[in-house]
Amino acid sequence: MSGALHSQLSLYAAIATSSFRRYSTYTAATLAGIFTNSVFGIILSFAYLALWEQNPTAGGYEADQAVTFVWIGQALLMTVALWSGGSTDELAERIRTGDIAVDLYRPVSVLGWYLAADLGRGLYHFTTRGVAPAIVGALLFGLVSPSPAGAAGFLVSVVLAVVVSFAVRFLFAASAFWLLDATGPRVLLSVLTTFFSGLTLPLTLFPDGLRQVALALPFASYIQTPADIWLGRHTGLDMLAAIGLQVVWAVVLLGVCALVLRAATRKVVVQGG
Repeated sequence: MSGALHSQLSLYAAIATSSFRRYSTYTAATLAGIFTNSVFGIILSFAYLALWEQNPTAGGYEADQAVTFVWIGQALLMTVALWSGGSTDELAERIRTGDIAVDLYRPVSVLGWYLAADLGRGLYHFTTRGVAPAIVGALLFGLVSPSPAGAAGFLVSVVLAVVVSFAVRFLFAASAFWLLDATGPRVLLSVLTTFFSGLTLPLTLFPDGLRQVALALPFASYIQTPADIWLGRHTGLDMLAAIGLQVVWAVVLLGVCALVLRAATRKVVVQGG
């Protein structure tokens, strides 16, 4: 490994670590979030159980798998920043105020900087607001456990879910370069992710046509894909294909992010300073 590459990786690791530590200071917010996720997990679990009592194989899931799906969704909700948040919200604000000019002068990729920060944020939320509600769900309902291969695939899928989510959020945040305020696009993104990620209902419950489209969109990477890997619905080559689709979306979207950033920085309009 060259010295320059090692220095860059060390820098990104330091950024991620700093982001993790930053979020770890918000103890009260984390505890409140764990409580909220647990309450919604309980409510949704009983709603799912009622639904699966009427249709025991809805979407191809058994009742215990459906309940597990609920708690995986609650565990990943903040991990993937489903409703925006994290470094991309800071990016949108810095574009609005003009502070993005400082970022552009740094001897490091703006995209890499914000991605590293978001990975640190995602790791913190996964180990706190992800694990804690899942323990609550396991104690109250008894959740389905994955196979060793499924657990490994799940962790890889979660990392890719954060990357895909970051890239999508980055693009919407970057709209502030032209709109000067990304609030509207972020609201639209929240609606799309709520509906197409699998948070509200597993995408396999969608009618034909819409289901295929939803599963092909990048939003399915947020919750649906990791959950299906955990539940053993993707195994062997099928699991590799599911993860491969996440990789494709991550590469394509990050590439688009780089192009948008390049186009935006050709003519930066500085506001407020």
